[in-house]
Amino acid sequence: MSETTAVAAQMGIDEVGARAATIVQNVEAVIAGKRDAVTSALTVLLAEGHLLIEDVPGVGKTMLAKTLARSVDATVSRIQFTPDLLPSDVTGVSVFDQASRRFEFKHGPVFANIVIGDEINRASPKTQSALLECMEERQVTADGTTYRLDPPFTVIATQNPVEMEGTYPLPEAQRDRFMARISMGYPSSADELAMLSTRETSSPLDELEPVVTLDELRGMIEAVQHVFTSQPVKEYAVDLARATREDRQLRLGASPRATLQLIRAAKAHAAMHGRDFVLPDDVDALSVPVFAHRLVPTSRAIGAHDRDSGPLIDAIVRRIVGETPVPVGSARRN
Repeated sequence: MSETTAVAAQMGIDEVGARAATIVQNVEAVIAGKRDAVTSALTVLLAEGHLLIEDVPGVGKTMLAKTLARSVDATVSRIQFTPDLLPSDVTGVSVFDQASRRFEFKHGPVFANIVIGDEINRASPKTQSALLECMEERQVTADGTTYRLDPPFTVIATQNPVEMEGTYPLPEAQRDRFMARISMGYPSSADELAMLSTRETSSPLDELEPVVTLDELRGMIEAVQHVFTSQPVKEYAVDLARATREDRQLRLGASPRATLQLIRAAKAHAAMHGRDFVLPDDVDALSVPVFAHRLVPTSRAIGAHDRDSGPLIDAIVRRIVGETPVPVGSARRN
């Protein structure tokens, strides 16, 4: 039995919850007052998904991604997306070796456990699409050869939804690859004031140390995969997805991939709270982050919302969650 397998076999749910709490505490040493965003990001990491952080500039999107990555002793790379970025700048390129007289593939920055994609909507659609195979199949195909990406593999991408000049909005097919979308929001007055004091001469990120090894992270992910999901909870998740497809305010509902990722995220959410089984409340807690960015409202529903339809879609998802009957035994009942 390998060391990684041994760690995964020994990792219990209580230990997953304890280590998750340690990671959250470590991240909050840099990102203060954003517990929901921090736990959502960690949930996606443990569920082996990909995260889209969408918010205005300067609120800590990239800082959250960097802090979470540094809290785990895994390989990390950062890609600054720009209009002139090429697909090979992401995945890698074949270079001719004079000594061996043959082409050798040089791995790109996507070959890491955690890939931070900064301002992903500034790259051309051709470059954005280079991530599709990586995110879904966890592999890179170049010159007819397939290269596997070492697990765990998570893409944490950021984008600014306000400034649209020189950007290429992610198409629905690519947004669907992200397990969840979150926003940071502005800090409270107290947190912003504390930030002025703690970051006046240095950044707390420079002093941050990993609190979980790569093998321990793999063990946590393995334990999350074995969290039990009952048939009624699965049916509840399907009911929520089908309700988005039938809602009159939406012209594009949640895909079957969204339902699958909702359950995976709910399992991670349950494990982080020390449970080896999923509750409908876990599904409720993640419905907006997992579903909202995949949905497209009708033109009539958008109305005065113009291009910023995010709050409208969030409200629609919350309404659907509130109207969908919940399996017996959950904290919320109709």
